[in-house]
Amino acid sequence: MMFPYVVAALVSGAHFSALAQPLEGNPLRGREIATKLCSSCHHVLPMTIPDKADPPSFQSIANLPSTTGIALNAFLHSSHKNMPNLILAPADSNDVIAYILSLKQQ
Repeated sequence: MMFPYVVAALVSGAHFSALAQPLEGNPLRGREIATKLCSSCHHVLPMTIPDKADPPSFQSIANLPSTTGIALNAFLHSSHKNMPNLILAPADSNDVIAYILSLKQQ
């Protein structure tokens, strides 16, 4: 009788541990992808002055307290009213995420 609960606990635990794993990506390749696909609306390159642009720069996005690899991954795989629906390969998503996270000011 307890077997289904054990299986459910193991499966959900495996699911959450997979979500907790850091995303692996190449920030240099992510910068290239972002420049190609996102720079028509977003300021993609690092900035020395703060911006309040709409849409926000990638650096502003990176510096939000809520910005994590998991949050960016969820954002990139959701549709948005004022953005084109990009369909990125998982490796490309990870690269763009790695690039955005590399802009976070310490």
